[in-house]
Amino acid sequence: MTIENLSQAKVFGGWHKQYSHYAQSLNSSMRFAIFLPPNATASNPVPALYWLSGLTCTDENFMQKAGAFRAAAELGIAIIAPDTSPRGDDVADDENYDLGKGAGFYLNATQAPWSKHYQMYDYIVDELPKVIEANFPVSEVKAISGHSMGGHGALTIGLKNSERYRSISAFSPISNPMQCPWGQKAFTAYLGTSIESWKEYDATELLKLGRTKLPMLVDQGDADSFLHEQLKPESLIHAASLHGSELNLRMQAGYDHSYYFISTFIEEHLRFHAKYLFAE
Repeated sequence: MTIENLSQAKVFGGWHKQYSHYAQSLNSSMRFAIFLPPNATASNPVPALYWLSGLTCTDENFMQKAGAFRAAAELGIAIIAPDTSPRGDDVADDENYDLGKGAGFYLNATQAPWSKHYQMYDYIVDELPKVIEANFPVSEVKAISGHSMGGHGALTIGLKNSERYRSISAFSPISNPMQCPWGQKAFTAYLGTSIESWKEYDATELLKLGRTKLPMLVDQGDADSFLHEQLKPESLIHAASLHGSELNLRMQAGYDHSYYFISTFIEEHLRFHAKYLFAE
């Protein structure tokens, strides 16, 4: 399990570091970034927030734009930001931004040519946490969050693995991908035409199955240009209400889909997660 340090910078007493490693689950080299707060030591491993970014993003978008480090340093929370898809010359791609590289959708592809590399679900759930916990002073206590496509990933991964995470949050998530153009395109390519297989990666469908144990915080801007066609938060609200799942979905007046929106509310999300990450 060899990882290579690509860059590092001290920030708010902690460290932002970027690494590459070979991901067995993806059959490709991957890059991730980690923020370690000042109190993270071998004798004091800290809990972690895994952040999943959206379409076209890499590990850099959140780390450079979200403004999360001050609060994470104060709270003593590590942040891990993986890339959004496998990369490399032999990795299948598409000429459009919403499929292929930068658009992994945090699922395990079953269809050629995507299935060779696009096993992002396994990477996020299993392989990456093992890499992090083996190489850094980070405990197995974790929460998950994300934006847009990454909000979809955070919700579905958290809902399917409630024993692995303490809490879930999301900004502008693709809440019902089976019913929106982004999701339908990606699911058809990666998973084929079986609607039952699509349900495994749709947060609305997963919430319909029963009450989740995990608390969820979702922020959605009402000026988001993707709100009605792609994101569909009303579907998530309805599904959560069926069995009384703990969802706090806040419509934020005037905010759009950008990192200006994320940076405004990221501290509230970190404090939300801290309540559960540090609970006995």
